[in-house]
Amino acid sequence: MRNKAVLWLIILAVAVGTYLLQSRPEHEGIAVGSVAPNFTARDLRSGKQVTLRTEYARTVTLVNIWGTWCGPCRQEMPAMDSLYRAYAARGFRIAAISVDEPSLEGVRKFVAEHQISFDVLNDSSRRIMEIYQATAVPESFLVDRTGHIIRIAQLAAPWNSPQNRRIVEELLATATP
Repeated sequence: MRNKAVLWLIILAVAVGTYLLQSRPEHEGIAVGSVAPNFTARDLRSGKQVTLRTEYARTVTLVNIWGTWCGPCRQEMPAMDSLYRAYAARGFRIAAISVDEPSLEGVRKFVAEHQISFDVLNDSSRRIMEIYQATAVPESFLVDRTGHIIRIAQLAAPWNSPQNRRIVEELLATATP
């Protein structure tokens, strides 16, 4: 009888341990200096699935998580577009990932009305928020050419400010790995 109880305790311990390992966050410790987690999202222009590692590898990229219904998101878009237009020719990229629900007409309309020139992606599953441990939108992650997060901004950020321009210029001046 004692052996059966020990065996059941071992089975229970293994089951609990397996569950805990499988349910932990896929990406722990999103912070300045950490490697930006990979993600998959649909490009609004091409309709294709893209990932950070393939589409934005070895570039300075601003990963922005946003929604069309979000007031602060709408406020920061013009500054992001201005920053993008200033540095796109030097290799600066923006991956603005909308977390809007499956109907993309509202996102397409927003992009057209605001003449957004950078990449707009969509993740209606909102998995991007889990991957990047985003607590609200907008939330942005400036990623250097090596794939490390250089800056995290919660809520709307003045992306076209002299300070942010200087940071982007410094990152663009570094050699491609």
